Amino acid sequence: MQTTYLLLAALLPFAVHDIWYARIYLFWIMKVSIITYLIIFGLLPIIFHYSYTIQKKILFLNFVQWPLNVDFSKPELVGMKGTRNFYLQTDQQVKIGLWQILPQSLLNDSIITTDDDYETMLKNAKRPIFLYMHGNSGNRASNHRLELYKLFQSLDYHVVCFDYRGYGDSEEAELSEIGVVSDSKYVLEWLLKIVNGTAPVFVWGHSLGTGVSVHVLALLATEKVQPAGLFLESPFNNIADELSEHPLSQIFKHLPWFHWVIVEPFYDNYLRFESDKHIEKIQCPIMILHAEDDNIVPFALGEKLFKAAINYHGNDTNRVQMTRIDATHGFGHKYICRYKNLPNIIKSFVHEIRKNQTDENIY
Repeated sequence: MQTTYLLLAALLPFAVHDIWYARIYLFWIMKVSIITYLIIFGLLPIIFHYSYTIQKKILFLNFVQWPLNVDFSKPELVGMKGTRNFYLQTDQQVKIGLWQILPQSLLNDSIITTDDDYETMLKNAKRPIFLYMHGNSGNRASNHRLELYKLFQSLDYHVVCFDYRGYGDSEEAELSEIGVVSDSKYVLEWLLKIVNGTAPVFVWGHSLGTGVSVHVLALLATEKVQPAGLFLESPFNNIADELSEHPLSQIFKHLPWFHWVIVEPFYDNYLRFESDKHIEKIQCPIMILHAEDDNIVPFALGEKLFKAAINYHGNDTNRVQMTRIDATHGFGHKYICRYKNLPNIIKSFVHEIRKNQTDENIY
């Protein structure tokens, strides 16, 4: 018994010491947790709300350049055959980098070597021409984009792709919805002028590029000018819904200040991309393509855009179509280009448009 008391007496100071330090440790954990919580759910949202710079960076992600160190003047280094690199100076004095990609049937034509030769191919084109407007992040040499160009090329279509201001080797300039739409409108108008009705011109927008392309075509519609058709891959209906449904927003979405902190600043700063409104003005046929397993732009947003389009234009497959791609394929947000039925979908849509085309203002 005496031994037990002696043992307890010996251990008691250590126990008190451990309890004391445990309390201090728990206190610091609580303190750090509270500070972290206040930073994440208090300070950072306030900074985001008032920082136009951060909002632009989050939306456009032009600082995420992948692949790195691309020599855009040598597209063959990333596997693009029959491709020339060139630049356009827009009406806002922004230098834009572009690629022109020849169709498969012209790849072995040894006389096509100079810029003038390539431009002549556009002027005399008989095959369809696709103008590609990419999504945010990366550049015109990103892998999933190269896959799509090669698909167009294999279908014997001409392709023109470009980087908006601040992307790739295009000139740095103020990033905004108005800015990227202006760049894209200039490129499309340049292309339509070069082609001058000799071949049908189609616009293909992906992700953020769907918001850009719909806005561009809505502006051109007021001038009674439209391309032959519009493809929208993985589109959203407007930025407000995309911000609300994006996976990264889910931890904040149900907080009472979410709309004020996240959504309102984009609208106040005219970063809206309201495709569900702009699509009313578009007069050319529209094809929407969306994968069910898209975890960046949820499939439901593509459906909302489709419903807005048929609400304006009627449930007429000659005007608006939507292709739903089953989640079992695993294409997600970027790889609809790997869908085995995609070539037939494109060819069928293009064929029907060419067959039905009568409007002199449709190119």
